[in-house]
Amino acid sequence: MGAAWLAACLACGMAPAGAGTLVIESWRVDDRALWENVLIPAFARHHPDVAVKFAPTAPTAYDAALAGRLADGTAGDVIACRPFDASLALYRKGYLERLNGRPGLQNFAPPAMVAWQTDDGRETFCMPVASVIHGFFYNKDMFRQLDLQPPGTVDEFFRVLDVLKTAGIAPLALGTAEQWEASQVVYTSIGPNFWRGEEGRKALIDGRARLTDAPFVEALQFTARLGRYLPRDAAALTYRDSQAMFAAGRAAIYPAGSWDIAQLGRVPRLSLGVFAPPVRKRGDACYISDHMDLGIGINRNARNKEDAWKFLAWVGSQEFADLYTNRLTGFFTLSHHLIAVRDPVAKQMAEWRERCASTIRFNAQLLNRGQPGMESELWNINTRVLEGSLAPRDAAARLQEGFARWLTPRQK
Repeated sequence: MGAAWLAACLACGMAPAGAGTLVIESWRVDDRALWENVLIPAFARHHPDVAVKFAPTAPTAYDAALAGRLADGTAGDVIACRPFDASLALYRKGYLERLNGRPGLQNFAPPAMVAWQTDDGRETFCMPVASVIHGFFYNKDMFRQLDLQPPGTVDEFFRVLDVLKTAGIAPLALGTAEQWEASQVVYTSIGPNFWRGEEGRKALIDGRARLTDAPFVEALQFTARLGRYLPRDAAALTYRDSQAMFAAGRAAIYPAGSWDIAQLGRVPRLSLGVFAPPVRKRGDACYISDHMDLGIGINRNARNKEDAWKFLAWVGSQEFADLYTNRLTGFFTLSHHLIAVRDPVAKQMAEWRERCASTIRFNAQLLNRGQPGMESELWNINTRVLEGSLAPRDAAARLQEGFARWLTPRQK
């Protein structure tokens, strides 16, 4: 009966549940070895009958290519989800399954799911996987040579930069050629300590705050001040150039995020340290940009949906959270499982969550839907502030002017 039934199903265009290979769509090409050598074999120990294939697309091409495959019915079964609007758009078009009540989702607190929910928070369409944390890497050997300590406040931070500059050591490995660093690893990294994290972000969304208010201007003033310590060729430096500059010992501090830990940890003779974005003055509450990076969803038209649900439930497990956190160093689980982070630098950054309040890049939710998008505006304007061609207050006015054209404050 089995062979005859299968032949009949195939002849009429049907396939039994679980037939074929479960295909995972992703933009994280660099994670192929992790999936093929670690995650998929771990899943197979629980479900040896389920074949799984990791099929990534280059990051710059992923969004358009995935949308095309979803539209023509050729997309994989499991979908790596960008945070917020990109995945919300796919859900609204009917491409992603609704996940409410699905096994595994109970292991995530409500704040961990906000990047993959509808605006009203009532429907969840991707399971949270991991976030990245912003901070400042530093060369411990250089700091020891000058008897410097990792700074905790804004004043201490700039005193450290002054000491490094006076000693003839390049203070910062930071360029502006690609622009995004000025926004994502400077303004939206140090900014939460000025606008009080979620308090300021939600005030913008609700219309109770403006980008010309003091906390947002003060963050821009920090950015402008930081620009005095850029390398001479900063305008030509790409992100990879800055990373290489720091790794080679040609600068003492590298503003970046936890995603760089694995790469920097492999650099011979680099004594790597990290400190959190400085608070305004000692004793202030601290806030960190703990930004949701990746979720996992199910293609509503998946050919292997039964197996996809099995896989999704495993993604919500402690085993997956542990493997992902400790094998992809610098990407931290969003689940509430207790995970022992083994890499010492990653462990230090993860511990910031215990003493500082977490927030996300403030424009990520709801605030990036205008034309031009707020993200592109932040890149451009923060780069100009960092380079010194735009004053902080003028930059704030520019941002608020564009912001006010299309934002309708959310009603309470």
